[in-house]
Amino acid sequence: MVGRSPYERVARMASGNAVVVFSLSGCCMCHVVKRLLLGLGVGPTVYELDQERGGREIQAVLAQLLSSPSSSSPSPSTTTSAAAQLNAAVPAVFVGGKLLGGVEKVMSCHINGSLVPLLKQAGALWL
Repeated sequence: MVGRSPYERVARMASGNAVVVFSLSGCCMCHVVKRLLLGLGVGPTVYELDQERGGREIQAVLAQLLSSPSSSSPSPSTTTSAAAQLNAAVPAVFVGGKLLGGVEKVMSCHINGSLVPLLKQAGALWL
């Protein structure tokens, strides 16, 4: 990992498996997403950023990715504290190496019926 930018590290980690969840071990929304995926029969690769070396830098990258104009999540307010912006970066769910989004996006895909087809397409589900 020496010599890799945090963006390169996130890209490598996110593309390592069909479903990757960046999480914090004490985050209730992260727990919800992980339980949903497990309940659907998906065994996601989970990175607990509070236990990962360089976890804060990864969170900062995820916060930027989740707040980009191409993402469905609103950008963090400039009045929001840096800690709150970092905590808003999790959970971050990648399916097939592509950013799906946070808890709101995952839940909306589940409710509208598009999550299971995405998981099947990525090879995370076979049924």
